[in-house]
Amino acid sequence: MKTFLRQFVLLFLLLLLTSCFDIVDKVNVKADGTGEYTVILNASKSKTRLASISKMETVNGKKVPKKSEIESKINEAARIFKATPGISNVKTTMDFDNYIIKLSCNFKKIENINAGLEQLKAKNIVGKMIPTQIYSQNLAKKSFTRNKINTFKSDYDKMSTADREIFTNAKYTSILQFENTINSQTNSSYSVSPNKKALKLEANVLDFILQKKQIQNNILFQ
Repeated sequence: MKTFLRQFVLLFLLLLLTSCFDIVDKVNVKADGTGEYTVILNASKSKTRLASISKMETVNGKKVPKKSEIESKINEAARIFKATPGISNVKTTMDFDNYIIKLSCNFKKIENINAGLEQLKAKNIVGKMIPTQIYSQNLAKKSFTRNKINTFKSDYDKMSTADREIFTNAKYTSILQFENTINSQTNSSYSVSPNKKALKLEANVLDFILQKKQIQNNILFQ
């Protein structure tokens, strides 16, 4: 799957052998800036296909990662997050019957998550292309920012037609929950909850690769 997909952890290599998978990125932030971060990788819609693939050595010339390899990488990622200052209560769940992987943790400030991701990159758990400086917050200015990330379009353009099809039905969801009430935001692609304390962005992964939708958002609170 060429350079782009080699940048991901082994779990992504397994999930990306099917076009039907979901990535959910969730942040819950309290008024003092502390909170909880969760990322969920869900390929349950393709579990029958993945169960068959997992028994094979290769698919279309690509090595299929074993369960033990995936577990090792996820556990290593958890250990790195636990060692990151400001991050605590790191938990992982790995459901290989339904192909759902979850990692969650608490943070003292949202920038701790950026630091944890930087450590994953430094330890080669994730590749160099994976964004790490994705969040920032200014309590004094009552603002929270989902930072702009680089596009993967050039890597996508280099893929074969067969590899591109992997992204056809892949979904990405970003959920931002706050204790404070939202006053305004800069990205209308995010829907606002009725109580104005949460935002949700949902789209095909391909929409972000092709820059049809942007992920960055600057949020101001009352």
